[in-house]
Amino acid sequence: MTDPRSQAPRQKLPRFALDGVLLLDKPLGLSSNDALIKAKRLLQALKAGHTGTLDPLATGLLPLCFGEATKFSQDLLEADKTYEARVRLGETTTTGDAEGEVLRTRPVTVDEAAIRAVLPRFTGSISQVPPMYSALKRDGKPLYEYARAGQTLEREAREVTIHALELIECALPDVAEFSFRVTCSKGTYVRTLAEDMGEALGCGAHLRALRRTAVGPLTLDGAVTLEALGALDHAQRVQRLAPVDALLKTLPTIWLDETLAKRFSHGQRLRLDEARCSQALRACAGVSGAIEVKVYAEAVGDAAARLLGVARLDGEALLTPQRLLKTQ
Repeated sequence: MTDPRSQAPRQKLPRFALDGVLLLDKPLGLSSNDALIKAKRLLQALKAGHTGTLDPLATGLLPLCFGEATKFSQDLLEADKTYEARVRLGETTTTGDAEGEVLRTRPVTVDEAAIRAVLPRFTGSISQVPPMYSALKRDGKPLYEYARAGQTLEREAREVTIHALELIECALPDVAEFSFRVTCSKGTYVRTLAEDMGEALGCGAHLRALRRTAVGPLTLDGAVTLEALGALDHAQRVQRLAPVDALLKTLPTIWLDETLAKRFSHGQRLRLDEARCSQALRACAGVSGAIEVKVYAEAVGDAAARLLGVARLDGEALLTPQRLLKTQ
């Protein structure tokens, strides 16, 4: 019988300095951090981070940043999000979603017309009280730890913005459920939105399912599941990475020649001529202060154009570096 201690240790897989963005379609039941760990292992990447958590109960778009892309992950934390949600009427739960225990059951007497009528009340700027089962911290401890210990703390209401809210499907009267699509500002709790809509309808509600379909300019188009990623070889997995500037689609562009690009990459502020930044300057019109722009070095000979980083551009054409990519 072979002594297991005599067997050679498993060889560690090499790690690579990869730069880019993976659009992951996160599965149900997996935390954002666990999804990140699995994707990082599959890509054998040195450095990676996610762009804001997606609850284990939720599925859908989880952009993962690798290498230099992590410098721009904060932009997606601040970005608007789009979700598709399934709501169960007539039942409230301890957590506001299907993972909690039922607290109260009430009869459901509303119809589709009543649901459509209540939607405008939750569009625009609204006030939300963050749920106890959330990662918000009080005295260094997340609220869900207090909730699990049976404690309920006072929470201040916060203003969030619901940019769009539409009914997708209504299963009434056969099933006391409906689905909606919402585009909202950062910090919006869709669980709380579902609960508040249930109270407005007079029967209570909780969130049954949630799927994120967009984060800022990024959508599920081209997203890959962990299962599909695992079925590829390593080279094919790396090819699924979108370039770093996929995170910067909405920013105006500044192009720099070789001399200016070198100065910019060294962190120098540049006073540009109007011809070089006229398009971006038009974006400054009516804006107080500077705007954020993405900056590229122009192609030279065999060298392709490349992203240098992001900067602030004011109305006087002064370009101030903010976050720079490593020079090759």
